[in-house]
Amino acid sequence: MKRYLPGLLALVSLFSCVEPQRNCDDFRTGTFEFESYLEGELVKSHFIRNDSIEIDFFRGKTDTSSVRWINNCEYIISNLNPKNRAEEKPIHIKILATEGNSYTFEYGLVGEPKKQRGTVVKVE
Repeated sequence: MKRYLPGLLALVSLFSCVEPQRNCDDFRTGTFEFESYLEGELVKSHFIRNDSIEIDFFRGKTDTSSVRWINNCEYIISNLNPKNRAEEKPIHIKILATEGNSYTFEYGLVGEPKKQRGTVVKVE
C-alpha cells in the first residue's frame, strides 16, 4: 500500500491543478437568463448585452446599465438611471468559468469585499 501512495498523490495533484475553461469572449454580447433566490423565492431575470450596454428585464421593469470591460473576463456595470443611492453603486462582475452556453461568475459592489456567485445561461 505504501508504494502506491506517492503515485496516487501525484495523480490527485495533477487533476487538482486543472484550470476551469474561460471562453469569456463568447459571452460579451447576447441574450441571457439569470435565476436567483430573492426573499426565499426563485426569480428569473432576463437581460440583453452588447459590448457597452446591458438592458435588464425583471418583474415587469426595465433597467439600462453601461458596461465597461476591464479585461476579457471582468467588467463593471453602472445603472444609467438610478432611482436611489443603492442603484448608483457600480457592480464588478468576474466570469470564473464557462461551459457550453453558460458561465459562472462572482459579483459584488465595487470596493466592497463581500462577493456572491451565480450562473448565467445564454439563450441567444
